[in-house]
Amino acid sequence: MSIEARGLTKRYGDKTAVDDLTFTVRPGMVTGFLGVNGAGKSTTMRLILGLDSPTKGTVTVNGKLFSRLYSPMRELGALLDAKAVHGGRSAYSHLLCLAQTNDIPRNRVDEVLSVVGLSGVARKRSRGFSLGMSQRLGIAAALLGDPEILMFDEPVNGLDPEGIVWIRNLMRGLAADGRTVLVSSHLMSEMEHTADHLIVIGKGKLIADCTMAEFIARSGQQAVRASTPQPGALARAVLAAGGQATITGDVTVGGSPELEVRGLPLERIGDVAFAAGVPLHLLAPARASLEEAFMELTADSVEYQAGMAISGQRAHATVTEA
Repeated sequence: MSIEARGLTKRYGDKTAVDDLTFTVRPGMVTGFLGVNGAGKSTTMRLILGLDSPTKGTVTVNGKLFSRLYSPMRELGALLDAKAVHGGRSAYSHLLCLAQTNDIPRNRVDEVLSVVGLSGVARKRSRGFSLGMSQRLGIAAALLGDPEILMFDEPVNGLDPEGIVWIRNLMRGLAADGRTVLVSSHLMSEMEHTADHLIVIGKGKLIADCTMAEFIARSGQQAVRASTPQPGALARAVLAAGGQATITGDVTVGGSPELEVRGLPLERIGDVAFAAGVPLHLLAPARASLEEAFMELTADSVEYQAGMAISGQRAHATVTEA
């Protein structure tokens, strides 16, 4: 119940979209697949599903090429494009067609429509669906064969807050059930609540293959929270020791101002405060966010960087190649 890539490479002419990727997506956890625009995520997913052929290397599903799976929808369900549905078909007809061509019982259609909350609009034509409804229909199609492996590309696009919580709980529930779940998303705050493990790529190359906590810990954005009734004195002492301290505006339960300290380890900050005679009410690591870690660790893989040039009262967006 795994996806395994070994030396996976895909070139389009002079452009290398995927560059010697090796990773394994394992069962029992939600694996987040992250990368900036143009990093090669969509190409990698297409290679997994056999929609493109690798230039070099392999990617297998349960040890086989996707094209050689006997009943592919029963082994891997995927959502790549929520709008890839014939607009004249109803949600029910779309799923029934998929079921009949993949030897899946008809009653499974009603089951997945209920799971994704589309039973009430099952007979309506999909051309009238909102993006959020289309996402739910795409997720229903992925679940149709009751597969052990699921792959979702930007599954929360178009979903309202209730829908986002629903898909988060669905993915985590599937993983808790022992299934393999791979999800790609640009919403770092959502991935931080959803993923257990991360595969991060940039310019087609592997940047990280580790747990969420390990990835965030790699970031230089790590800071220490300190609280003291003498914030100015602590800030000066930290500065003299080679660090930086910023008063956040927050206060602790005891009413002392809180500072964010960078550039010094926690133990060193404690020693600096003691030597300066500054009492501490709090000294604890401040965990960087996934977004902060992602921005820092993928900075070199950003192909295009946007800027803003202001002229008079008009703003002109400019894009420069990195």
